[in-house]
Amino acid sequence: MASILVVDDERSMRDFLKILLEKEGHAVSTAESGESALALLLNNTFEVVVSDIRMPGMSGIDLLGKIKEETPDLSVIMITAFASPDDAVLAMKNGAFDYISKPFNVDEIKSVIESATSKNKKVFKGDVSVSTFSEIIGQSREMLKIFDMIRRIAPTPANVLIYGESGTGKELVARAIHDHSKVADESFVPITCSAIPEELMESELFGHVKGSFTGAIHDKRGLFNEADKGTAFLDEIGELTPIIQTKLLRVLQEREIKPVGGTRIKQIAIRVIAATNKILEKEISEGRFREDLFYRLAVVPLRVPPLRERKGDVPLLVDHFLKKYSQRLGKEIQQISSYALGVLMDYDFPGNVRELENIIERGVALESSNIILPESLTLYGRHKEQQVPDEAGQNQALFQAAASEEELFDLGIEHIMSNLEKRLIMHTLKKTDKSKMRAAELLQISFRSLRYKIKKYGLS
Repeated sequence: MASILVVDDERSMRDFLKILLEKEGHAVSTAESGESALALLLNNTFEVVVSDIRMPGMSGIDLLGKIKEETPDLSVIMITAFASPDDAVLAMKNGAFDYISKPFNVDEIKSVIESATSKNKKVFKGDVSVSTFSEIIGQSREMLKIFDMIRRIAPTPANVLIYGESGTGKELVARAIHDHSKVADESFVPITCSAIPEELMESELFGHVKGSFTGAIHDKRGLFNEADKGTAFLDEIGELTPIIQTKLLRVLQEREIKPVGGTRIKQIAIRVIAATNKILEKEISEGRFREDLFYRLAVVPLRVPPLRERKGDVPLLVDHFLKKYSQRLGKEIQQISSYALGVLMDYDFPGNVRELENIIERGVALESSNIILPESLTLYGRHKEQQVPDEAGQNQALFQAAASEEELFDLGIEHIMSNLEKRLIMHTLKKTDKSKMRAAELLQISFRSLRYKIKKYGLS
């Protein structure tokens, strides 16, 4: 149970919220103005204040400012009119915990209140207990399986092949395996196969002797030598040429290397962890990758899931990146609005965790308040050129809502407009491939309002 103060100049609204919240088990007090709310706050302790923004006399924004001056940790939720998104943005920039838009959705009110009254909020308060493994953040079922696999395979010398899309954190997984292995004190050498020119690849991996080719003015140890007794991480292994694949196969079979232009063979003891965003089985069938090398590398195959398959980790990652970049950029941003978080939760992240990190870094850099708002989020794919239906198209759809002109009068304007709104939402969701975020942009309404309407018309 929480102690909540409801502030609204309309008695019907005060009574509605009081009844609703008391049914949820909360202790609710009410005030009809900002001035009377301040009087109650002086003599009582509240955990949450729910206030209308537009009231006679002291406005909700002014009340919010007074509250933040005296009790900055008190959560204040603002009530905004459906057509006043600027008020909501202003409230969030002035320290509001969140906002609720009219017309109300009861479940939405309960959800926001629950977040505000929680003492162990995972996103909004920053006191999150994050599940980590080395530097990997996640508590989803998919990531817990990855952590368990790392624990099991790390102590063994088995080679590992890590599958995963770009930006999923394959190198972090490789480092975690090394850090929990028996050779954790030895070198971990990352090698990006696609970043080394083909003509230099052999020299970079195996080293060379002085004079072996033009420009070889001294001996070079090579990256496999650097990784001796430790771990070599071969990222983008699918980019290796057939010649280098053959030489790598010998390293894995014989545990020996020979530098370019040299005659002496050196025995090495390394563990190879490889990673790829390609389907190597397909590369094998098309003759671009050696099957025998594949089996040497994939003693233990490990797949890192894309972020869209572990959306439950998004709030944890957001919180981590907020702290990281607030400190790095000298900002005091520790929160993200629930609306902004909802936008992220609705996004598919084609660039995975790397893209999310980039989005938050940019958001922290752009945001002028102490909380990340939707306006500070720049998501790739949000700005595809899609046309909002024009006025003529809307009028045509309006008259299609009924089979004849007579039916228009029988149905009434409320029914017709609801029918049109439902059809337009359905059409827009189809056009945006069910992306609620992009649909809200096209319809020029808030993401929260769209969610309410989707539930209202049973479109979920």
